[in-house]
Amino acid sequence: MTVNIRNIALFGAVALLIIGTGFVQGWNSALLIFNMGLISAIMALGVNLQWGFAGLFNIGVMGFVALGGLAAVIVSMPPTGEAWAAGGLRVLLGLALGAGTVAAAILTQTRLKGRGRNWATLAVLVGGFFLFRYVFDGAVDAIEAVNPASTGYLGGLNLPVIIAWPVGGILAAGAAWVIGKTALGLRSDYLAIATLGIAEIIIAVMKNEDWLSRGVKNVIGLPRPVPYEVDLQQDPGFIDRAASFGLDPTTASTLYVKFAYGILFAIVLIILLWLAQKALNSPWGRMMRAIRDNEVAAEAMGKDVTARHLQIFILGSAICGIAGAMMTTLDGQLTPGSYQPLRFTFLVWVMVIVGGSGNNFGAVLGGFLIWFLWIQVEPAGRAIMDIVTAGMTDGYWLKDHLLESAAQMRLLTMGVVLLLVLRFSPRGLIPEK
Repeated sequence: MTVNIRNIALFGAVALLIIGTGFVQGWNSALLIFNMGLISAIMALGVNLQWGFAGLFNIGVMGFVALGGLAAVIVSMPPTGEAWAAGGLRVLLGLALGAGTVAAAILTQTRLKGRGRNWATLAVLVGGFFLFRYVFDGAVDAIEAVNPASTGYLGGLNLPVIIAWPVGGILAAGAAWVIGKTALGLRSDYLAIATLGIAEIIIAVMKNEDWLSRGVKNVIGLPRPVPYEVDLQQDPGFIDRAASFGLDPTTASTLYVKFAYGILFAIVLIILLWLAQKALNSPWGRMMRAIRDNEVAAEAMGKDVTARHLQIFILGSAICGIAGAMMTTLDGQLTPGSYQPLRFTFLVWVMVIVGGSGNNFGAVLGGFLIWFLWIQVEPAGRAIMDIVTAGMTDGYWLKDHLLESAAQMRLLTMGVVLLLVLRFSPRGLIPEK
């Protein structure tokens, strides 16, 4: 079997799994798995750029995904006029003062000489901090006091939500630039710790800054790039078309909306995959892999390793930000509490490793396969445990223990899949060429 036929067969097998879900569990479940598989594939593609191309160990993926979700709120939600009147301009002034304090401290540290430099820098930081807090805290209190049950935040720009997808990439890229300028000089293990810590900080800010994202109260009712089911159900033309397929309007509208999301997400994935392939096969891509394989030799050839690492770190993070905005759009809400950096970053890394690190198509395959397993293993595990414990009496401790442990089948399966792939195909299902 040639390599291309084998790769097509692997994608075909995953497609059959999703189609089989449609026949067994319903097409609503199959389309939901397909849509989240597309988003997962985009996340895996971003991580593959960083790790597969350049060997950067980033385990702060969820921080960039969360910034993409925040972009969906900032771009698409309508502004809260009363909150802006209460403290909108003041909070912007406070943020400007905070940024100005940092810039002034840097200038003081670099421009002044002698013993007084450190004291002057400390004075700038302390004075700027208290000024920032005085301006910022009052504005935040005023904003969050505005109808906190339903708003209590500034809102957004009321633009089409699809614009939030590239904006999410831009926000994540900006954060990656700041992080990269400070952390990319670290050794790989320290870089991993630093990116995880920064992801936790980003998510903690989103959980606690209600004026920005409503915190743990969540932002619901995000606008959609596709029609609402209730509107479709009231359209006579749509009802007639649904009846021609033997579907009731409710089922047909749900399938239509999910299918429309799938088309949009697939277009984004195809564009990003095409760009990633172009980059991989370009002189730039070959340079990145040379840096990954031997940084010392690349530096000896005159390559600026730090600058190239920063470049690809920004690109990979931007892709994760796009995926985060898409995921929030699909959910229709921003829930900062659902971003769990270590757990879901681990899942994305399993996608990259199982699919094939350094191969863009492998990352896409891993995204679909691992997400399918992540969703389907828990109900399958419950069914298996029901069969195993069928002969046990109700209330027996072993039966209760096995049934309660069924939810942990997800993590066990991920570990088993990872071990099997590393044992029998250590370079992944579609290895790097």
